[in-house]
Order: sequence, then C-alpha cells, then structure tokens
Amino acid sequence: MTELQIGLIGLGGAAVVAVFGYNKWQEMRQRKLAEAVMKPQHDDVLLERREKMSEEAPAVRSEPVFEPEIAAPLPERMEPVLTEPVDDEPLELNEPIYAEEPDVQVAPGEETPMPAEVPPMAAPSVAPTSAPAKPQPRQAEPAAAEGDGWESAGAVPAELLDPRLEYVVTMELVEPVSVVQILHSQREALQRLHKPVHWVGFNERSREWERLSADNDIAVRRLRIGLQLVNRMGPVSEGDLTVFVTAMHDLADELMAVADMPPSRVLDQAAEIDRFCAAVDLEIGINLVSRGNAFAGTKIRALAEAAGMVLGGDGAFTRYDDEGRAQFSLQNYESTLFAPDALRSLSTHGLTFLLDVPRVDHGERVFMQMTEIARRFAETLQAAIVDDNRQPLTESQLDHIRREFIGKPQATMAGFGLPAGSAQALRLFS
Repeated sequence: MTELQIGLIGLGGAAVVAVFGYNKWQEMRQRKLAEAVMKPQHDDVLLERREKMSEEAPAVRSEPVFEPEIAAPLPERMEPVLTEPVDDEPLELNEPIYAEEPDVQVAPGEETPMPAEVPPMAAPSVAPTSAPAKPQPRQAEPAAAEGDGWESAGAVPAELLDPRLEYVVTMELVEPVSVVQILHSQREALQRLHKPVHWVGFNERSREWERLSADNDIAVRRLRIGLQLVNRMGPVSEGDLTVFVTAMHDLADELMAVADMPPSRVLDQAAEIDRFCAAVDLEIGINLVSRGNAFAGTKIRALAEAAGMVLGGDGAFTRYDDEGRAQFSLQNYESTLFAPDALRSLSTHGLTFLLDVPRVDHGERVFMQMTEIARRFAETLQAAIVDDNRQPLTESQLDHIRREFIGKPQATMAGFGLPAGSAQALRLFS
C-alpha cells in the first residue's frame, strides 16, 4: 500500500469523524432549544408539600370514630331586616366577596343572638346553559427558564401584518440577533421581488411589536416577515412567492431559527383580494377650466397654501389631516408638474382636485370639503367646475358622486374589515 493510499484513507476517516461530530453538535443545539421551549415555568407545589410532610413526620394510621348524632335544638326564627345599599358601585370580580351580617331586631330584655357563621359569597357570574365544567388550573405558556426572556408576546397587530393581505412567516430565534444583520441577510434575493416585504419584531424592552428598519438598534428573538400579496400592480406571482420562500428558508438556516410557513393556498388568496380591490379602487376628480385667461402659478400657490395644502415632491399640492394622512390633492390639468422654482413663471388653463377613495377615511365628508375649496378656487380664478368630459357639474351630480362613488365603496370596504384610510388599506392600495 502506497503512502498516497494511506493518506487518502486517513483523509476519508477524518471527514467521517468531522461529519459525525457536526451532526452531534446540531443535535445538541436542537435539543437545548426544545428543552428551553418545553420546560415548565412552575414547579408542582402540591408534590413538593407532600414530600416535605412525609420527610418531617411519619404517617400515622387513624381509624374513624363513629359517635351518635345529637340533635341540636332549633334556634328561634329571626327575620332579617333589609336595609338600603350604601352605594351602587360595581363589584370587583377579582376580589373575594363576603356576605354582610343581617341586621336582626331583638325585643327588649332578650339576649342578642349570635350570628351564625356565613360562608363567603361567590362572585356574580352568568348562568351557564349546561352543567359548569370543573375549573382547571391556569396553564402556563411554553417558556424557557425564568430570565430567558420568553414571556408571552401576544399576536402581531393587524396594522403591522394582516394574514389576509400578507404571506406571514414566523421565526423564533435561539439567541437575539441585531435587526441590521437580519435585514441585510437576504437583501439581494428579496430585491428581485415585485411586492413589498414587511419586517416586524418584538421589542423586549418596550414589550411591543414594531416595524423593523435599518436604523433600529435592537436585537430580536421573535421575528415575523410578511410578503404583501396584492397592491395596485396586481396579485403576487408564483415566481415572487418561490423566491420569498427560498429566502426565508435560507434566513432560518443562517439564524439557527425555527421557521413556520403558512398553508400553500396563497395564489388563490391573492386573486380573491385583487378582485375585491378592483371593485373599490376609485379616484374622484373635479376639474377647473379657465373661461378665458390662464391661471398664474403664483396665484395657484397662494390659494393652495391658504387652503392648508402643501407642495410635495410628486408635483402636486396635498392637504393632510391632523394625523398626517393625505386627504386630497391639487394637480395641474396639463402635463406640467408643479415645482417650487417653476411656479413663478408657470401658467395653466386647468386644475384638478383628486380624491383617492380607498385611502381616505370619512370619504364623503372629505369630498364635501374638497368641493367647497374647489368652488373658492373657481370664484377667484374665474373658472368653471367640470367633469372629465368638460361638462359642468351641478349640485345634484356632485351629491350623486358623493353617495354612489365614495359612500358605497367605502361601506363595502368596512364590511370586508378593511376600512378606507386604515393602515391595511394604505398598504393594499399602494
């Protein structure tokens, strides 16, 4: 046997030992994780007490003693006197409630009878329709040993992730990992997706779920990642879903995490949501056209700012509510966008007020406000209020638009559980 053969045999044996050692190491880490999750949080108090008593004193057999029952004399009948309650404050259900001693009137010369011992009253409860079940002790949630930080986190708020709108992957990490490392792990793969990905983690310090971003300086052990199924570009594709699932498996392997994937009926779910969106996705516009002279850009800016509107980077003036949510916008009827530097020399023959129905809360009220501001603009600029066909809009037509094209679609959204202007609606109609 040559030295080459001996060397190859030695290398083969070393490789087998290395693979065997790596498998053992993986098995130990998974066993530690399982023990950390399944270890009970509380000791068995009854078992400890029984063991302690058995150690302190030996058990002594006691025989029952039967004694003849002696009939006790019946006490005199006493009628309780009902008194007015002191107050009408509601009872606290988490505190024990004890019965008041009845106010018994006794004739002069008689001894005051001793009140009989009254058992504690039970807290008021709704009568069950069937026999009440035997109360069970509270089950502790699966947790690691005390101090490991595995207290219950609760469900993720729908404002952050909604299983109806996102394909949500759940990950539980063995050790906390920084948000920056998590977000950069599969960034190259996820950049190929045509739908947004939302990252949510549980902040152990604030005890709340929060959206993760690159400027977060925390480390998380509970992680939720959601691939948005639908936006205004349509439903998610099978290719995007495959890329996302592969990236999540790779992320779980890198973080040594336990990943939970939802059921696979994702494409059908996305198609249903997309059909719903198509039925309520409307934008309502009111146009102002000049009756002669063009509108000066400086005058447009003055009127817009007086109405509380702000010029944004999208080339339109937008009005926001007190919470910073967009209500409606003012755009140039012509193709030129509004820009701060160009407004001094800009002139146009038309303006358009635009309301995005699914993204605006209380759409009917906002539409009335927008209509009133449009009337002020028309009066100042000597313009006419017209529709997209440049036909004048009457009061009855504006009222019809408000009821049929704003009120009804928003009622449909509310019935579906996605109110217009909500966080879910803003993600969905983006």
